[in-house]
Amino acid sequence: MSAPTAILAEDEPVLRAELRDMLAAQWPELTVVAEVGDGPAAMRAIDAHAPAIVFLDIEMPGRNGIDVARHAGGRCHVVFVTAYDRYAIAAFEEGAVDYVMKPFSPARLDATIARLKARVGAPPADLTGILKSLATTLTQRKEYLRWVTASQGDSLRLVTVDEICYFRADHKYTLVVTRDSEVLIRRPLKALAEEVDPHAFWQIHRSALVSVKEIAGVDRDFRGHLTVRLKQRKETLPVGENYVHLFKQM
Repeated sequence: MSAPTAILAEDEPVLRAELRDMLAAQWPELTVVAEVGDGPAAMRAIDAHAPAIVFLDIEMPGRNGIDVARHAGGRCHVVFVTAYDRYAIAAFEEGAVDYVMKPFSPARLDATIARLKARVGAPPADLTGILKSLATTLTQRKEYLRWVTASQGDSLRLVTVDEICYFRADHKYTLVVTRDSEVLIRRPLKALAEEVDPHAFWQIHRSALVSVKEIAGVDRDFRGHLTVRLKQRKETLPVGENYVHLFKQM
């Protein structure tokens, strides 16, 4: 039996490289024939290479992973790559080969590889049910941001939303502030404001989003301006006039 082939479809280059390196270390017999970062490129790669396996991010630009899996049409085994447990569990129960959660875990990937080795010689699973379910889920329910990634030299740092005290706009970047660190990410604050859970993060200024659970209190100066005190940071954050209503009951 020839060595199995795979395509990696993941829109974040650093995460894609991390998955490739982990697969090379944990399944050296697997040959990765293409790496792509968007849905249309994934479709072209499947047509061109006819891989045995495709590691497929559910949410990609151009066409999402559901469209790509539908395009594959049972020609290859699908491993869904996702940051969301709900997607992963649904996919697994419906008969997809397996799933990989972001950020990647060597132990979880080992389990995925074991299942792939057992199934790769058999016909791919029928994904009709799960693709219909996932398509409905993506259009009807919003998933909130769970983590952000920040490049630090040649490495990637993953910061979970639970760690974050606040976000602050910094020109074309956004400063992500945790209890004991600060990192810059290439994502505007406006976009982040649409991705975070509005019950967990409040926009208190046009340039700041703060974690509600990190708010220690609110002070008012002699001019009536509000500032937010934080539980785990010494600095305070100004409250813009358009956001004062958030603290009426505090």
